[in-house]
Amino acid sequence: MDVSEKVKDYIFKIWIVLSTLAVVTVVVFILGYIFKNGSKAINMEFIFDNPKGMPIGSEGGVFPAIVGSLFLMAIACIFASILAISTAIYTVFYCKSNKIESFIHLIVQCMAGIPSIVLGLFGYTLLVLYLRLGRSLLSAGITLGIMIFPYIEVRVEKTLREVNKFVVDSSYALGVSTGYMIFKLIIPLCRTDIISAILLAGGFAMGASAPIILTGAVIFAPIPKSLSSPVMALPFHLYILTGEGISLEKAYGTALVLIIILLLINIISVVLNLKGKEYR
Repeated sequence: MDVSEKVKDYIFKIWIVLSTLAVVTVVVFILGYIFKNGSKAINMEFIFDNPKGMPIGSEGGVFPAIVGSLFLMAIACIFASILAISTAIYTVFYCKSNKIESFIHLIVQCMAGIPSIVLGLFGYTLLVLYLRLGRSLLSAGITLGIMIFPYIEVRVEKTLREVNKFVVDSSYALGVSTGYMIFKLIIPLCRTDIISAILLAGGFAMGASAPIILTGAVIFAPIPKSLSSPVMALPFHLYILTGEGISLEKAYGTALVLIIILLLINIISVVLNLKGKEYR
């Protein structure tokens, strides 16, 4: 390696280190700033009480919003996982046409690029108005499910393609059907990676506010007792607190609660992902 190549390599390493430090610094600063301002509002009453005061949210807590966000995440993950896992299985094991496979990938990529507010408008038009589901937990959850579908499909498809070819070839050599192989061998082998992908996508859905503004989120609602009930959600509640200037302190507290939940979800996802790699 000549001197010029060594210099280029050295500059490239410095650039990588500086970029990494910049990203870490920004993330730590954001988390630290929110923790510093949000910790003042965090207490048992804030976590387990309903929003109160006039205007609503200036006092009380965010418990209905926490439960509502978890419900929305669950519905979105269930709806998106059914479609995404089915699509990934068909693409990997059943699709024999390169044109059809390319078309499926094109559709998934296009869905991933749709702005979230456009998905919210689509969900409002189709689910709320046309199917008459109303502004409800179900409408908002399905809309979020459409949003996270591409992420789960891509991750699951990648996981299925990384399965040892020896397992697949041995199954076919023994005369095992494709369906039996998928549900008895492949899915159990990839289970932790699939759950990890679903959890990450669920965290993404929990932090989104645009898709649920028109489909199910409201300023105040009790804990939903049915799928047809409107729902509170942490990101929408945060949007209302800041957008209406109701309470900046409560807004920071809401943001801190949301970040803590998302961090827990991501930590669980990472642990499952590491365990999946150990097993495979």
